[in-house]
Amino acid sequence: MSVSVLSLTRPLGSISGLLQVVSLLGLVLLLLKAVQLYLRRQWLLRALQEFPSSPHHWLFGHYRELQKDQELKQLQIWAEKFPRACTLWLWGSRANLLVYDPDYMKVILGRSDPKNHDVYRYLVPWIGYGLLLLNGQTWFQHRRMLTPAFHFNILKPYVRIMADSVQVMLDRWEELVSQDSHLEIFEHISVMTLDTIMKCAFSQPGNAQTDRNSQFYIQAIDDVKKLFCSRVRNFFYQNNIIYWLTPEGRRNHQACQVAHQHTDQVIKLRKVHLQEQEELEKVGRKKHLDFLDILLFARMKDGSPLSDKDLRAEVDTFMFEGHDTTASGISWILYALAAHPEHQERCRKEIQSLLGDGTSITWDHLDQMPYTTMCIKEALRLYPPVPQVSRKLSKPITFPDGRSLPKGVIVSLSIYALHHNPKVWPNPEVFDPSRFAPGSDIHSHAFLPFSGGSRNCIGKHFAMNELKVAVALTLLRFELVADSSRVPIPIPEIVLKSNNGIHLQLRKLL
Repeated sequence: MSVSVLSLTRPLGSISGLLQVVSLLGLVLLLLKAVQLYLRRQWLLRALQEFPSSPHHWLFGHYRELQKDQELKQLQIWAEKFPRACTLWLWGSRANLLVYDPDYMKVILGRSDPKNHDVYRYLVPWIGYGLLLLNGQTWFQHRRMLTPAFHFNILKPYVRIMADSVQVMLDRWEELVSQDSHLEIFEHISVMTLDTIMKCAFSQPGNAQTDRNSQFYIQAIDDVKKLFCSRVRNFFYQNNIIYWLTPEGRRNHQACQVAHQHTDQVIKLRKVHLQEQEELEKVGRKKHLDFLDILLFARMKDGSPLSDKDLRAEVDTFMFEGHDTTASGISWILYALAAHPEHQERCRKEIQSLLGDGTSITWDHLDQMPYTTMCIKEALRLYPPVPQVSRKLSKPITFPDGRSLPKGVIVSLSIYALHHNPKVWPNPEVFDPSRFAPGSDIHSHAFLPFSGGSRNCIGKHFAMNELKVAVALTLLRFELVADSSRVPIPIPEIVLKSNNGIHLQLRKLL
């Protein structure tokens, strides 16, 4: 009996000792992590000491002030209170310099600092390392490779495609308003811009506005954006292992899978078409290369083609940026015009005198609507499609007022706060298209709806053309009236959206 008891107590004693060792190691690691976070916080306090900060909690930072539907209003308050920039604490050991001054913007965007990987890494499972997330020489190679896809000779024929897609959407609106004149427009516009990008950049046949797979893709992108914002705000979701074990992590994975299936199908169909195109070229028939053609024919410095992973990353990136940011821009522009009927009517008269019934809008027309363009720019000022970008300083920086930052600090460029900064734009909440009248004295970095510097939006001319086409054709078909019972609440979800949708009353013009 005693031997049996002894044989049992030895393993139990070993297990107990092992648990004690594991617990001790866990405690040591926890203490080391606490010391690391403390030292990081002390470094940030020194690095950002020249820049003011509103009172914040030592652990949760400014989390309370940055609740989802209040974040943009809080940024405006800080922009008015603190000149040029202020410190934004996310939690105890993470802080950014929040910038909303054009001189500061110019200095930062004139450099080649990388994107802030601490945040942008959460987008990698979705869009991979395409043009948006790449840095350094690889980014430069891809940017140079893709620039020809946006030459004006390529963009010219796209105007007709854009117009056709817009007309399909407007026909649908005409059917819907015969039943109810109130409409949530963002979802319709998002499908329309996806249809446009599929036809222009990827030469896809068919109509994405009636394709169920396109609806699934758009819903997946919407889910990914919401989940991204949720993850950024949650301290416990920063660790990949923990995050992917949570229900939100699994939903994110599923949404990314849906998005990838969509882009993989686009690439597959294009490869088949190019094989057929090669046969046509043998008999002397050639066509211009669209965005996807350029990717498929591209060669890196060593002569190798883009890997399947890199190819999909670029397609995922441009498909998102080419439809979602543009949909945001069009939706907010139409809302701004609905809320300011006097400017809407002036735009309509300008467009009617230029286009008549609008059935034959062309590339040349786009530069002949000055007042409409002024209104578009003023709406983009009030509602920038991409409200913020961020950089991680790769070397020290000194700003024009003499304040400086060391290498390693995260700088968040708040385009929304810049556009609403009363020191840059007097009466910033007033819709005033005359700010963009010819000859207006605007700082080169006061208006950045497409960012700025070498990393500005590669598709900005494509997007601006689509904005003009969509606004012009919509105003020829409908009078837009804001729904006073459902005023949109702007929120930043990678792109600027409304927390309660963008609802307009549409009145068919005779």
